[in-house]
Amino acid sequence: MGKVAVAFASAAVVAACSVAAVMVRRRVKSRRKWRTVVEIVKEFEEGCDAPVGRLRHVVDAMAVEMHAGLASEGGSKLKMLLTYVHDLPNGTEKGTYYALHLGGTYFRILRVHLGGERSYLDVQDVERHPIPSHLMNSTSEVLFNFLAFSLERFIQKEGNESNSQGVKRELAFTFSFPVKHTCISSGVLIKWTKGFEISEMVGKDIAECLQGALNRRGLDIHVAALVNDTVGALSLGYYHDPDTVVAVVFGTGSNACYLERTDAIIKCQGLLTTSGSMVVNMEWGNFWSSHLPRTAYDIDLDAESSNPNDMGFEKMIAGLYLGDIVRRVILRMSQESDIFGPSSSVFSQPYVLRTNSVSAMHEDDTPELQEVARILKDLGVSDVPLKVRKLMVKICDVVTRRAGRLAAAGIAGILKKIGRDGGGGITSGRSRGEMQMQRRTVVGVEGGLYMKYTMFREYMEEALVEILGEEVSQYVVVKAMEDGSSIGSALLVASSLQS
Repeated sequence: MGKVAVAFASAAVVAACSVAAVMVRRRVKSRRKWRTVVEIVKEFEEGCDAPVGRLRHVVDAMAVEMHAGLASEGGSKLKMLLTYVHDLPNGTEKGTYYALHLGGTYFRILRVHLGGERSYLDVQDVERHPIPSHLMNSTSEVLFNFLAFSLERFIQKEGNESNSQGVKRELAFTFSFPVKHTCISSGVLIKWTKGFEISEMVGKDIAECLQGALNRRGLDIHVAALVNDTVGALSLGYYHDPDTVVAVVFGTGSNACYLERTDAIIKCQGLLTTSGSMVVNMEWGNFWSSHLPRTAYDIDLDAESSNPNDMGFEKMIAGLYLGDIVRRVILRMSQESDIFGPSSSVFSQPYVLRTNSVSAMHEDDTPELQEVARILKDLGVSDVPLKVRKLMVKICDVVTRRAGRLAAAGIAGILKKIGRDGGGGITSGRSRGEMQMQRRTVVGVEGGLYMKYTMFREYMEEALVEILGEEVSQYVVVKAMEDGSSIGSALLVASSLQS
C-alpha cells in the first residue's frame, strides 16, 4: 500500500506540474500576443505622426499645387475650378429663395426669406433626410426624379403662404461634387465622389438634369444657381462677415474654396469681373504630397476603394473614411491575437465601423468605457477586456489627431497662397510691403465631422495655431456654420438675380 500511495502521489505531482506548465505556457503566449497587439498600435501611431515641421511641408506643397492648378488645366492634382461667383451677398438682398442640397450622406431642402438687411435672414422649414443608398448607384433619371418629388412635397407643406401670387420659385442647387462650370447656373459633372457611382451622369449638365425633373412634375421652379457646398458656406460667411475669404467642409467628404484675385487665375487670361476676384473651388480632396503621413492601412483602403489612386487627401481627413481606417487596425489586431474572441470576423466587413461610432468611443469619458463596450456589443462583439477597449480609444485618437492636423495644414496652405499666413505667400502682383501686412481673416467651416466631433475640431484648431504661430493665428478666425452651404447657396441666388 505504501508503494501505491507513493505512486499516486508522484502521479499527482506530475499532473500538477503539467497543468502548471500548460498555464505558464498560456500566460507566456497571451503576453506575447498582447505585446504584438501593443506593437501594432505603436507602429501605427508612429506612421501617423504629424509634427509641426512635417505639417509645414504639407502647407508649402498645398500652396504650390494651388498655384500650378491656377496656371494651367491639368497642371496640378488640385482642379482649382472656376465657379463664376464673383459678387458675394452683401446684406441688401430681398425676397424668398429655396435651396436643395445633395451631399454625401444627407440631402436638405430649405426656404430663406431676406429682408434687405444683414440682421434679417429668416431660415424656414429646414428638412434633412438621409440619402437612400440605392440612389447612389441608380440612374440620373431615378436620382433627379426623387429630388424633384422631395421638393414637391416640401412645397406642398407650405400651402399658399409663400407664393400666393404664383411667382416662379428661384432655387439654388447645392451639389457637393466636382463640376466644371460654364456660368453660375450651369456646369457638367467631372466625376463622382463620396461613394456615388452613376457613371452615365459624368459629363452631363447637372442643373439641366434637375430642371428637367422639375419640369416633368409640373413644378414652377427655376434652377437659378448650381453651387458647390464650400462656395455656399463661403457665401454665408461673407454675408455675415466680409472678412470671410476661405470656406472648408469636413463631412462625409472634404473640400475647400477661397476668394482669389482674377489676375492670379493664369489659365483664364483676360477674365474680368466687377469685383476683381472670383471664388475658386479647389477640390482639395485630390491633393497629394510625399509629406503626408501615409500608412499601410491607408494604402489598403485606397486600393480597395471605388476610386483607387484618387482623392488621397480626402481619404485621410474625411468622415467617410476615418471609421474604416480604425476598423483596419482593429482587424489586424484580431488577426494577430484572440483579444476579440470568435466574433472578431465582423471587423472584416468594410465600413462596418462608422466615424460617428469612432467619435462616440473616442469621447467616452466613463471609467469603464461603457460606450465603447456598447458599440462593440452592437457589432456582435461582447466581453472585450477594459485594456483592449482602452487600446481601441487610442487608435481612434491617433486617426483623428492625424486627420485634424492635416486639415489644419490644408487651411494654412490656402492662407499661404493668398498671403494671409504672415509670410507673404504666393501672391504674384503684390508689392512686398503689401504682402507682409497682416489682415483679419475668417475661415468658415461646416460639415458633420467638424460640427459634431469635438476632438477632431480641437486637434485641427490646435494645429492651426502651431503652424501659423501665436502672433499670426490671432488674426485668423475659424467660424462654424450650421447648414451654411445650403443657406449660402440661396443667398447667392438672391445676389446674382439682384446684381
